[in-house]
Amino acid sequence: MALFKRKQRLIGKPGDFFYNVETGQVEEGPQSPGKDRMGPYSTREEAEHALDTARERTSEWENDPRWSSGSPRGNEDTP
Repeated sequence: MALFKRKQRLIGKPGDFFYNVETGQVEEGPQSPGKDRMGPYSTREEAEHALDTARERTSEWENDPRWSSGSPRGNEDTP
């Protein structure tokens, strides 16, 4: 038994929607730990497409010439 038990805080507010990556379900408000959630999203539909949105953003990031060129962030003009 641990001497100190960490109180679990759920960050978010009612009316926000989250995608739970463990269950694959959309939740309204902070119902599960942050490590299991993506969001917040303003609508249930946005939360339902959280994985698609993440895939699109990852693809954009991987194909960003500023990232793949090897230039440090903010120094695109420096050889």
